[in-house]
Amino acid sequence: MAQGQEQTAPDAVPTRIGQVVMLHHAGDREEARDRFLVLWAEIGEHGDALHRCTLAHYLADTQDDPADELAWDLRALSAAEELTGERPAAARHPGALAARVLTPSLHLNLAADYDRLGRREAARAHLGRARAAAEHLAPDRYGEGVRAAIDRLGRRLDDGGHGPDAPDRPDGPGRPPRQRP
Repeated sequence: MAQGQEQTAPDAVPTRIGQVVMLHHAGDREEARDRFLVLWAEIGEHGDALHRCTLAHYLADTQDDPADELAWDLRALSAAEELTGERPAAARHPGALAARVLTPSLHLNLAADYDRLGRREAARAHLGRARAAAEHLAPDRYGEGVRAAIDRLGRRLDDGGHGPDAPDRPDGPGRPPRQRP
């Protein structure tokens, strides 16, 4: 393939992530996790930051252990910060805007992870970051859903919440729709 054609070829990774997301939403969590891990191995620790962010964001939801979920959510945030950081190269990345849109949800997920692990202060810190980042979300279905989930988790933390023995995710039913990869 000619070099010019390589540059204009569509990026198949978001489509592949989306296909696995549909599998997960259909209820096959284990198969989705396995397929996400294959994608992660293909992308690699140093692959495209938006791909890593998106994949880790979804992969976290397939984990059975809250500590594993936290580890994947931390990877997602780290990749997003590569795109939203102070470096000039970050601002030029075509995924920088998408990473900014995901940032409130990433912090919300981390707050929920820390809450499930009984680490309330860390949960509150990330909830505060989620609130601050959510101020920049559009007043659309996604933005309103994220803000509503932030408010629900905030009330739960203020009321003493569920903590590590929570039967459901603080952002469970009615959680904000995920940003399409």
